[in-house]
Formats: sequence, C-alpha cells, structure tokens
Amino acid sequence: MVAKSWLKIVSLVCSGLLVAAAHASIPSVPDETYEALKLDRNTVTPKQMHEALVKRYKDPAQGAGRGTMAEYWEPIPYGIYLDPATFYTPPSSMKEVAGRSECVECHTDESPVWVQAWKRSTHANLDKIRDLKPSDPTYYKKAKLEGVEKNLRSMGKLGEKENLKEVGCIDCHVDINAKKKADHSKDLIMPTADVCGVCHLQEFAERESERDTLIWPHDQWPAGRPSHALDYKANVETTVWAAMPQREVAEGCSMCHTNQNKCDSCHTRHEFSAAESRKPEACATCHSGVDHNNWEAYSMSKHGKMVSMLGNKWNWDVQLKDAYAKGGQNAPTCAGCHMEYEGEYTHNMVRKIRWANYPFVPGIAENITSEWSEGRLDSWVVTCTQCHSERLARSYLELMDKGTLQGLAKYQEAHEIVETLYNDGLLTGQKTNRPAPPAPEKPGFAQFSQLFWSKGNNPASLELKILEMGENQLAKMHVGLAHVNPGGWTYTEGWGPMNRSYVEIQDENTKFREMMALQERVQKLESKRTSLLDLDSTAEKISLGGLGGGMLLAGTLALAGWRKRKKIEG
Repeated sequence: MVAKSWLKIVSLVCSGLLVAAAHASIPSVPDETYEALKLDRNTVTPKQMHEALVKRYKDPAQGAGRGTMAEYWEPIPYGIYLDPATFYTPPSSMKEVAGRSECVECHTDESPVWVQAWKRSTHANLDKIRDLKPSDPTYYKKAKLEGVEKNLRSMGKLGEKENLKEVGCIDCHVDINAKKKADHSKDLIMPTADVCGVCHLQEFAERESERDTLIWPHDQWPAGRPSHALDYKANVETTVWAAMPQREVAEGCSMCHTNQNKCDSCHTRHEFSAAESRKPEACATCHSGVDHNNWEAYSMSKHGKMVSMLGNKWNWDVQLKDAYAKGGQNAPTCAGCHMEYEGEYTHNMVRKIRWANYPFVPGIAENITSEWSEGRLDSWVVTCTQCHSERLARSYLELMDKGTLQGLAKYQEAHEIVETLYNDGLLTGQKTNRPAPPAPEKPGFAQFSQLFWSKGNNPASLELKILEMGENQLAKMHVGLAHVNPGGWTYTEGWGPMNRSYVEIQDENTKFREMMALQERVQKLESKRTSLLDLDSTAEKISLGGLGGGMLLAGTLALAGWRKRKKIEG
C-alpha cells in the first residue's frame, strides 16, 4: 500500500516536471508582447502564455465586447455570430445530449456540407499528419502537431502519453479533448479566437502581438490599430456605427471587422485550410471596395496578373517561407508580403505599416520621413528584394511616397476651400436645413459619419464630395501606388477622379462667391433706395422738406409760365 502511494507521488512529480519543462518561448512572438503581458520569455509555460493572452483578449477595457458606446445600439439576431463571446447563447430549443461520434453522425444529415468540409480538413486526419514523410510539402505540419500536443499537456488538456485522435465538433464547440457527452442547450459555444488559441497558441500569440507592435509616435491612430487584433474594437468605437438606427446596414461593417473575434474570416470553416488562406482571394472579401480597394489594385497589377495566370501551377500547400524556393511561386501574394517581416512569416501583419491606407489622417504624412517610418520602409525593402534589386525597391517606394503626397496636397487644397465655405456659413442649407446627427455622433464639418448618415442638407453636397475625395479617392490613389497598379493611381482611380472633384469644388466655390458678391451689391442698392425714406433726424426731415418745397415752387412757376405762353399764342 505504501509502495503504491509512493509510486503515485513519484508519478505526479514526474508529470509536474514534464509540464514545467514545456516552455512557450515562441521566437516569432516579439519581445513587446512578453513585456506587455509581464511574462518571462525564458520561463513561461504554454498554460501561462495562453492564460495571459486570454485575460487581455477578454478584457473590455482592452477592446473586448460592446465598447464604450454600447448604450446607443442594440444587437440584431445575427450579431451573435459576429461577436459570439458577447452575444452567443446555446439554442434552448435543442435538447440533444451527444458525444464525439454522435455529433458527426447527426450533422451528416443535418448539415452535410459542414461535415464534408471537416472530413477534408487536417483536424479530421491527424494520423495522416503523423505519417507524413520529409519529402511531403506539408511535412512541417508533423512538427506543428507535436508542438500542439506538447502545449495541451502543459495546459492539462492531454495526458502525459496521450495524443489527439482528431479535432472534431465537440473539441471546438464544447472543450478540447472532451470525454463526456455535451448538452446542446447548455454546453454549446461558438468558437472565438482564444478557443483556436488553445491549440494554435503560436498563431494566436502572433496575431495578438499586433496590439504591441503598432504604437504610433504621435497617436496618429490608437495603439494597436489598424489591425486584425483590434478590428472589432475599431468598429464598435466608431460613433456613426453606434448612432445608425439602420442596424442591419451598420452590420455590413461588422461583417469584416470580426478578425479580432474569430479566425474563420481567413480560415473558412469547417475545413480551415492553410492553403486556402494563402491565396489572395481569401483577403478579397474585406480588402476591397470604395475606400480600400486593395484587391482590385493588386488584381490589376503585374503581380496579381501573374498569380491569376500561373497560380494554378504553384503548390499552395507549401508554407509561406518556402513558397518561392519549394512551391514554384514566382510572384508576390497578399500573405507573402504582409505576413513577412525581416525574413520571418507570422500572423502579425502590422510591423511594416507606415501610411495605414488613409493618407489624410492627421499626422500620417508628417511622420512618413521619421526614423520610425524609415525603419519600417527598410523592412519593406527586405520584402521587395526577394524579387527585385534594392535600387529598384527603394526607387519605387520613393515613387509611392511622393505620389501619395502629391495626391494629399491636391486634396488638402480642395479641403481648405470647402472648409472655408463652411466657416463662412455658405454651404447649402447650412443655416436653414442642417439637422443634428443622432447621438453619440456630434455636429461638425466633413465628419466620417456623413458618408453613412444624412438628413436635410447635412451633409451639404460639397461636404460629401470632399469627404469622398479624401476617404475614397485619395485612399484609392495610395492603394494603387502601393500595389503597383498604374491605372489605379493616375487615370481610372486616384488622380483622375480627384482632379474632377477638385474642378467641381472650384466651380461651386466660384458660384457661391459670385452669388454672395451679387447679393451684397443688391443689398447696398436696396439700402440706398430705402435710405431716402428712412429719416431719423429733424435736420434730415427739414432738409427733405426744404427740397420738396423748392421743387413745388419751381413746378408752380413753370406751370404758370406755360399757361401765359399759351394765351399769347392763342
């Protein structure tokens, strides 16, 4: 009996030592994140790393949940899928209690597409990963799986010698490696990024490090933004998003601002394919459109055309770092450029941000030649020189910066014209038909909100035009430059449309000014005409009386003379 007790103690101690030996020093996670989480890179365990990341991730003060404007809006039913951590509750109508195999059996009938996608996934085929040979392009997944299982043992999710059999429905929607059956009406969850992070700790930590590596020198943007890690916070903290009564329209923004909340924007459920997410099309749903037409600009560039013409010959299963050497890739992709930093590929995509898509944001242009920005430009040179010479790379990046500044100058000149009209109270309906926007939005000139909210003459047409010139046309010009699409910054988009807007603004400004000058002349004439009848002083009245008397006398004498002449002639 004593011997058995000692064996149990020894076993527990050894198990503890094994867990303690598992460290979460992830080279691809920057020091800034360890410092922000107050973790020692050399001693932290996977469990400690995950807990620290999740604590921050779920903290409302650091970006989780409904934000500071929650009182102004109510979620719609679909919202539970956009922010599951805040809004999702298990379906009360579902009373089934099911285990691992029963989930698959039932959903084969209930939602067969889910099951078919899952069956093709790595999650459903872990033994195939274990059997991979070094010659296989996906062989790297074998080491990754071993790392995942090591982390899970550290977290107490796997036994000392236990391996994952699969990652099935119950692992993500209840708990990883769940042994018991689950009640749909009580236990079901909608997986969020921290759930994925239990297994994919490295990727989760890399993505979360965006918060720590994008700190603007003069607060041009809030810390950690713009980024995937805080894109939902950016959404709910936008005043017009909270103010809009058209909630279903507003959720169009939320549909793309959910990377913070979950991972399936890039890794489509339920296959969660890494190869899929490496393709540019995976980014196109969100990085497209009137104010950030990255997909359109890239697609029309030589880079994008190479992918569309030759990409079907590339091996997308090869991990990014080997795409050129082993995958046959001979043109850059979104992931290849934006996930790369100094030769390493991670889920932190913000370490090279300089312009942040919107050149008109105050302080961005002034910062573009700073030491902070120049260091990031040097990192872009590293990216570009995978294909080009350093001279070509630097000359093109200089072209991009100067072209963007030229567009910005055009916009700023037009902006000053419209703002002066506003300050002079001359915009259409400004003093007679300009209702205040709904709270928490506040009245002002050329507000972002006026792209999505309007009432009466708020905004005025010129105000909307200058908004679109900066928010859309100038942004497109920069994006065209950044993605090497000539028509995207000179002619079709960018400079050409901006020039048209500039001309229209100048025309309207001249009309307003000429109309004001005409009104002032009319007012002066009106003033002179009425001043003859507006006699305030006695002297003015006596003067007018004397003038009138003199005119009456002269008229009487003239009439008498005329009558006298008539008599003589008669």
